[in-house]
Amino acid sequence: MAKTFLRALTVSRGPILALGAVGVVWGTFAAMVPVIKIQAQSSDAAFGAALLGSAAGGMVAMYIAPKLSETLGRFVLPLLAGLSMVVLQLPIFAASTALLFPVMVALGMAVASLDINANLRISQLEERHGLHLMNLNHAMFSLCFGTAALFVAALRQSGWSIAQVLPLMGGVVLVLGLLTFEARDPVVPDTDEDSAHETPGLPWRPILLVALMLFVSFVGENAIESWSALFLERELGGAAGQGGFGPSTLGFTMATFRLLGHLGTQRLGEARVVLWSGVLGVIGALILSQAQTQPIALFGIAVTAIGMAVIVPTATSLLGKRVSRRHRSLAISRAWMLGFVGFFVGPSTIGFVSDHFGLRVAFLCVAGMLSVIIPAVLSLTRTRG
Repeated sequence: MAKTFLRALTVSRGPILALGAVGVVWGTFAAMVPVIKIQAQSSDAAFGAALLGSAAGGMVAMYIAPKLSETLGRFVLPLLAGLSMVVLQLPIFAASTALLFPVMVALGMAVASLDINANLRISQLEERHGLHLMNLNHAMFSLCFGTAALFVAALRQSGWSIAQVLPLMGGVVLVLGLLTFEARDPVVPDTDEDSAHETPGLPWRPILLVALMLFVSFVGENAIESWSALFLERELGGAAGQGGFGPSTLGFTMATFRLLGHLGTQRLGEARVVLWSGVLGVIGALILSQAQTQPIALFGIAVTAIGMAVIVPTATSLLGKRVSRRHRSLAISRAWMLGFVGFFVGPSTIGFVSDHFGLRVAFLCVAGMLSVIIPAVLSLTRTRG
């Protein structure tokens, strides 16, 4: 088992560090949400609407990802990590909701570009080496997300300002980005055999089903990332900085179960794992919505994290295996382009519902949306591609 993990880590060094950098960015942002929201003087609904800027930037990033990966080759990950470091500093200047929106567009575009290009690289490496790498690599994202959120929470409790926190965390992103550089071009060339057996057009049915699973999972994941800190501090009376325990609990729990998913998926099968993950996600969101104390809320977040931990990486890996090499990057980018909208529609929807009905009702909506994963998985198992 140790040799398997070591080989997987060695093979995927570049993308695993890239996803670690993505985790640092979003973990930092999640823990700073209460500060950014106050600085921008935004209501829940207005703040949620500003987060839609990331969806717009993310959509552009997903669309151009295959071409960008092909053009930049082995330089794509370090360059995008450097860009992510720069845009992480922009929330310092978001003194209003109007300024926050373009900041989120830039943040979404840069970080989503790094995220999807890392995933394209992982899929190529899985095919080249015959290994399952998605869950292990996404565990690195979750581990770095949780660590960053917890560390930033500690910095906030120590009195650090946003102008101090973001440059420090940006330095961490830059270091991880420099370490993603690879000596050889990661692009795997198509072979004549691939082209000869290729069916015309993309297999849109599995792409759309996987996109739906990604969408719902991203809704749940980022709704908790973006709003759990505020829920713990505002609804449950937590002290300043204690809200960071919400996103950090999410990150650490997802990291643990993604590591377990690295082994469990091969034994139980992708569809079964995703199905029961959806069930657990629903249960966790229901617990969170009814929580009256911080420990119960954190338990609900942990159960939700267990449920959502392996959905994105496992579904992505499954799609990569169902399409030809020539179509793989385009199919994954299109599924992510559609699914990634949930990463930011989720927080925006939560903000709108919270503004009118409260965060508890908003988390009930999350539970309802996560339940959509179940019929999507069942439909995918009946799809031949």
